[in-house]
Amino acid sequence: MFAASTAVISLFIPRLLGDGVDAALSLIKGDAASRGDIESLLLHTALLVILVSVLRGTTGFAQMFLGETLSQRVSNHLRMLFFDKLQVLSFSFHDRVHTGQLMSRGLSDIEGVRMFVQSGLVQIVRVVVVLVAAGIFMAQIDWQLAVLSLSFVPFMAYRSARLRLQLRTTWRKIQDALGELTTTMQENLAGIRVVRAFSAQKYEESKFDIVAREVVDLRMTAARTHAWGGGTISFAFLIAWAIVLWVGGEKVINGDLTEGELTQFFFYLALLRFPVRMIIMIINSTARASSAGGRIFEVLDIPSEIADSSLAKSLKVPEGVLRFDNVSFSYGEAPALSDITFEARKDHTIGIVGAPGSGKSSITNLIPRFYDPTAGTVSIDGTDLSKATILSVRSAIGLVEQDPFLFDGSIRDNIRYGDVTASDEKVMTAAKIAQIHDFISGLPEGYDTELGERGVGLSGGQRQRVAIARTLLTDSPILVLDDSTSSVDAGTDARIHLALKELTKGQTTIIIAHRLASLQHADEILVLDTGRIAERGSHDDLLALNGHYKNLWDLQSGRGVEEND
Repeated sequence: MFAASTAVISLFIPRLLGDGVDAALSLIKGDAASRGDIESLLLHTALLVILVSVLRGTTGFAQMFLGETLSQRVSNHLRMLFFDKLQVLSFSFHDRVHTGQLMSRGLSDIEGVRMFVQSGLVQIVRVVVVLVAAGIFMAQIDWQLAVLSLSFVPFMAYRSARLRLQLRTTWRKIQDALGELTTTMQENLAGIRVVRAFSAQKYEESKFDIVAREVVDLRMTAARTHAWGGGTISFAFLIAWAIVLWVGGEKVINGDLTEGELTQFFFYLALLRFPVRMIIMIINSTARASSAGGRIFEVLDIPSEIADSSLAKSLKVPEGVLRFDNVSFSYGEAPALSDITFEARKDHTIGIVGAPGSGKSSITNLIPRFYDPTAGTVSIDGTDLSKATILSVRSAIGLVEQDPFLFDGSIRDNIRYGDVTASDEKVMTAAKIAQIHDFISGLPEGYDTELGERGVGLSGGQRQRVAIARTLLTDSPILVLDDSTSSVDAGTDARIHLALKELTKGQTTIIIAHRLASLQHADEILVLDTGRIAERGSHDDLLALNGHYKNLWDLQSGRGVEEND
């Protein structure tokens, strides 16, 4: 509304100036007119122009402010939709798509859409109103001269359409390249220690430079296309101006047009320079926004492979019986598990061991339904997890991963992430069970110590213990420890498991470990080999079998190495 008002108000200025010129010339030509009359007329015209300009400035301010408000709301809504979508997309999606590409879409592409709304969408209204209204006003004065004045419009429309198509393709390439650039930088920063350790700075710089140069080349291509298209349209506009000067001058000489009316034509043409310039900007922002919007909606329109079914119900866990029933699973074409069957229940600890790649972590991924099995069922208390809501499934499971992620913040906040309402006493209790309380208490700022990105202020074992404390706060009926003490010493490991044994009474516990000593207390141990259960039983039973488990035990105790020597 304000954009249209600003455009319409602007069109009254040429009319006022034209009428003022005609009135002044008529007074000058008249014998009875005095200098004072002419000055009074000019002052009156000038005051009217100033008044209209003030009104135009007011509506223009409202247009700019409301346009910026609209663009910020649209971009924020898109940003939240995009972020929320990333929270529910399956892990298989995140396995395929680089983090840098997602960051580029969530930041750069959404900014492109915001700029279009702010400087493109709003301006389109203004441009259309100026072109249509100016054409009507000019036709009222002289329709022939109006047709000549606007003769460049069809050519401008044709060039604009071609320019948009060219720029849209170019901007799509630019945004893809920016995604690659973000990915390269993100990987470099995440692996900065590896880069320094291998003295690979020059290699990383050259890799980054290749992608950065590609972005520069593509932007220069867009700039050349933009400049060439804009220059062509501006040239057509100046040709129209010259035609009006020539034909309009002839009409004034012949008496078919007054000097004031010709003045109006020139001012209308001057006003048309704004939409001509804006059309080039609108085309550029439209091309960028259409390609950016396409990249954003590519993600928003992806259906999550792991989602609640229409009949999904909240999972109830009265008994805490976790069962794998003939479960098979593959990552794409790569098989990970085959015919896995076991049952875990309250006060019953299941231990899982096996060589790297044997399928231990795949079991961990299936329990909280990060993935769905390709065959068989995973159930809790008889309820197939695929028929329960994802939120209720994950609320029932406390998971500690081998490589835990800690957020940039205090130790207290990282532990409390398991239960944001937990009291300081509960936080400390969990830390004591995880054998990290004494270390934290010895820090100058204690639990308020800032960890930095990914918890770089802690060692691997300390990060694992903070993660254990965080999971303990969830008080979930099912606890899964995925090699969660691999980075701690044997003594600390023993103390953690001893404390957990007391704490987890009444809970279902699954422990995945490389250190077999951590599993001696387990009620049943599953030995995985190439995705299958090769052996199962208690620690003593498996040693008596003299199979895979016995070989692993001998190797870890040093006896297997001595025999080979």
